Amino acid sequence: MAVLSHYEVEPVLQAWRQGQTEVFMSLDLGKTQVHVSLTREGINLPGEGCLPWEEAEKIISHPNVCFRWNAKTGLHPLQVFSPLTQRLVTLYPTGTAPTITLSGIPMHRIQGTDPWRDTLTKIRAARARGRVLDTCMGLGYTAIAAARTASFVLTVELDPAVIAIARENPWSSDLFVHPRIHIVQADVAELIAGLPTGEFTVVIHDPPMFSLAGELYSLDFYHEVLRVLSPRGRLFHYIGNPEGKMARNLTRSVTRRLQQAGFRKIVPARAAFGVIALK
Repeated sequence: MAVLSHYEVEPVLQAWRQGQTEVFMSLDLGKTQVHVSLTREGINLPGEGCLPWEEAEKIISHPNVCFRWNAKTGLHPLQVFSPLTQRLVTLYPTGTAPTITLSGIPMHRIQGTDPWRDTLTKIRAARARGRVLDTCMGLGYTAIAAARTASFVLTVELDPAVIAIARENPWSSDLFVHPRIHIVQADVAELIAGLPTGEFTVVIHDPPMFSLAGELYSLDFYHEVLRVLSPRGRLFHYIGNPEGKMARNLTRSVTRRLQQAGFRKIVPARAAFGVIALK
């Protein structure tokens, strides 16, 4: 299976128009490069047959969607409508690691950075060690990066449509095979009440915006986060751009509730657009 976007296909089309018949391109959204040949019919993809030029043009004309291509099944946009949330989940290309959009809203920072670099900034702030709880899986980048240094990562995702998109994303492949990552499909606001007290060294909390998941910013939820953290455990809570008015207001309210929940110290993690709270 090849996963493609306009970032991969447009330069190849330009090369063909300039008379080239052989180029390198990525079939996995920029992770690797392969040699392909170009003919009148289209782009000959190793192991995936010929991508006709008209299909290549279709990819280029939809710059906000990634596509799966297989010669037997054809071209399919990587979009799934979630009956759970009543939102369209789309794999959104960035030129490197893609993000997902929920009804058009990106779930990672993409201005001045990319989703993978954004994730690494959060992981550096969180200092993922020991047993880690990743409350909102998404495409799984946080879990994958945390598993490099953690002994165990429990990652939780509410929406089966998001999990389905992650399975199609080349940048998420390690999520489903890494021996230290365990995936649970559940509502973390409900699941966390059943997790053992003091189980996790680090909690990484990167929830959707407040308007989409207000319960994940509640005092009750923060009480549970504190409970599942081990003594001197560490919470990284993503909030948003600290220069934005809404994020500043949200940071104040989140900090107040974390203090009410019993966290002993709360400090900004400005580069990661969040705060660190210590038990």
